[in-house]
Amino acid sequence: MTIKIYGPAASRAARALWIVHELDIPFEHVALEMKDLKTADYLKINPNGKVPMLVDGDFKLFESMAINIYLATKHNKNGFMPASLEDQALCNQWSFWGMTEVEKPLLTVLIDMFMTAPDKRKPEAVADALKALPKPFGVLNGALQGRDYLLGSSFTVADLNLASIMSWAKPIKFDFAPFPNVGAWLDRCLARPTYKAARSTK
Repeated sequence: MTIKIYGPAASRAARALWIVHELDIPFEHVALEMKDLKTADYLKINPNGKVPMLVDGDFKLFESMAINIYLATKHNKNGFMPASLEDQALCNQWSFWGMTEVEKPLLTVLIDMFMTAPDKRKPEAVADALKALPKPFGVLNGALQGRDYLLGSSFTVADLNLASIMSWAKPIKFDFAPFPNVGAWLDRCLARPTYKAARSTK
């Protein structure tokens, strides 16, 4: 049965699109436009009126990280979702950490830079966001010391989930020179053909 992923590729749905390419899961992409999210038909699927949304047969799931953890667990291959409870917990840790520590400041800068009219921009908010990033990036830089990926030598759902957030640092041209482990890790993750395939999904 083919799953359905709702949401534009240029939204948080990109995370779910990346993982279905990574795990080679058959899927149908229902791109939608933002104006479609408040229609009665879509609100029957996701009453939040947001994306992404996953429909897998009779099962429906919202929240991008929950979707990816579900898919990684159900369609696991080559240890993409690690076997041990401890490593699974670390995958959850880094996924949630990215949402709570990194996503908001990166998104603040991205929206102000590319989606806000010049006369509506908020340089103080951008400055505060940029000031908030070195602390979590320092934590991540330390965690990546001596390893290619978050859990060691293999790319897992932890890397995909966190890199999907960290990818927003690229268009804002964040300088990773003080965090070389983070910069190298992010480049490795975003160089994967599956990431590029997800971005070109129509």
